[in-house]
Amino acid sequence: MAKQEKISWRDNFTALRYIPRFFSLIWQTNKLYFSANILMRLFKSMLPVLLLWVGKLIIDEVLLQVDAIEKDYSQIWFLLGIEFGLAIFSNLLSRAISLTDGLLGDLYSNKSSVELIQKAATMQLSQLEDATFYDKLERARRQTNNRVTLMSTVLSQGQDIITVISLITGLIVFQPFLILLLLVAIIPSFLNEIKFSRHSYSLVRSWTPERRELDYLRYIGASDITAKEVKLFSLADFLSERFSKLADKYYLANRALAVKRAAWGSIFNVIGDLSYYAAYVIIVMRTVAAVITIGDLTFLAGSFRNLRNQLQSIFQRFTRITESALYLKDYFDFMDIDNENVEEAKHAGPIPPVQEGFTFENVSFKYPGSDQYVLRKVSFLLRAGEKMALVGENGAGKTTLVKLLLRMYEPTEGRILLDGKDIWSFDPNEYQKCFGVIFQDFVRYHFTARENIAVGKIEELQNQNQIEFAAKKSLADQVVESLPGRYDQQLGKRFHEGKDLSGGQWQKVALARAYMKNAQVIVLDEPTAALDARAEFEAFERFTELSEGKTAVLISHRFSTVRMADRILVLKNGGILELGTHEELLTKGGLYAELFNYQAQGYR
Repeated sequence: MAKQEKISWRDNFTALRYIPRFFSLIWQTNKLYFSANILMRLFKSMLPVLLLWVGKLIIDEVLLQVDAIEKDYSQIWFLLGIEFGLAIFSNLLSRAISLTDGLLGDLYSNKSSVELIQKAATMQLSQLEDATFYDKLERARRQTNNRVTLMSTVLSQGQDIITVISLITGLIVFQPFLILLLLVAIIPSFLNEIKFSRHSYSLVRSWTPERRELDYLRYIGASDITAKEVKLFSLADFLSERFSKLADKYYLANRALAVKRAAWGSIFNVIGDLSYYAAYVIIVMRTVAAVITIGDLTFLAGSFRNLRNQLQSIFQRFTRITESALYLKDYFDFMDIDNENVEEAKHAGPIPPVQEGFTFENVSFKYPGSDQYVLRKVSFLLRAGEKMALVGENGAGKTTLVKLLLRMYEPTEGRILLDGKDIWSFDPNEYQKCFGVIFQDFVRYHFTARENIAVGKIEELQNQNQIEFAAKKSLADQVVESLPGRYDQQLGKRFHEGKDLSGGQWQKVALARAYMKNAQVIVLDEPTAALDARAEFEAFERFTELSEGKTAVLISHRFSTVRMADRILVLKNGGILELGTHEELLTKGGLYAELFNYQAQGYR
């Protein structure tokens, strides 16, 4: 079970410093909606005391007319008209406020989601693969959709504070001692709510990893991607039981907190009720003693009742605001994270054509949190215009080497140079524009066929000629021709009218992304693993054309593919074992020759 993190009173109040920043972003989202919302709430805040005062005048006028010999109802009708007009105006304001709240909330939710996506894209891969960091991302992600309520709550708080000030002014003028009873009615309940809001946030925060696991179990238990194995291996009971156990633990922890909060809240509400009726009795007795009028009685009783309700709402709302501010802190904490190991680019702007190539100088690497090196003292030169294949058994470090080349990770030791300059001195976006890459675990985007291909160079999404050229070169054009909607066909089963593809078809679409990007360096990590022999041969004929005059790195377990490279680098246990041409390595009779002969025997 998760260890609950302690949240102090100070944490509650210091988190409020994020509220101004939050509203600054809302103001930037839409100044017109925000200004109109504030103005309408200002008008709305004055209406309760005006309605009470008009009600007092009506009652006093009615009593005056009861005792009058000649009846004159004109003043009564006039006052009733004012009260009716104020009531209609109040209703219209409420609807307009709700409308602008919703519009502002939606706009801000969209804006913050976009900012979160952009921020996550700047994070290093090592950060995103760290569980603790991912918890921060998860908490921040949840806040992009939950801040609409906070905005409305804070604005309502300001509106009610103005209303309370006007009502308190009325009480002070007539019966100032009622303020003391009001404080007795409200403060204990307020302190109770503050206490339990801290505990509630603490519980939710400490359970972030478990809630992520619950979301994951929901996904794999009800997904078209996992459905085959769930059925085949009869995993439904295992998944549902695991989900149930974890969900029940969270429910029990949350229930214990909710019961305590409700019990103490009931006790303090009783104290509040006693204080309210004590004040009401005093007001009634002073009316009977003719110290105040019947109209004054209705005004004071209504004011005290509204004040009590308003203050109780303000205090309860304040606890929700402080609790929400803690969640808001999670969002801003994530947005303020500095990228790891990112220094100012010494060589900004587009990368010039590769002249010498990429030099690995004693490069060693171990993943964050691990003591085991994946690569150790790797040194070699990938020449400009050279096609190099990486070969080795699983776990030898081939894909890791490519990730280092692509600047997804920084070497633990050593450095990688591009034309004599450390690749970490270049602007990361400009550097990675040099590469056209297809990984073995490429993403199957549930977009249209056109969008799936254009992912390789998304700014060319509207360039149909380039998309069709890329599809033809990768053989994805055959896949597109078989689709009912051709390039506009939705792929995948997640959305309406989507059509799923076979593994080989998806791979052809993914290969087209490499052709979309006229990159200086081509990197293919097992790009033809799901293709049949004929399609693989055709794909590599096109790959040879694509990489003509360019630098290329190829990872493949198929030696019919590997032998097409200019040189082959053989990795074992994170180090370089062999480096040479296909013929040289066969003659040498080392690991490459051994693996090649093993595979060749399968075709004899």
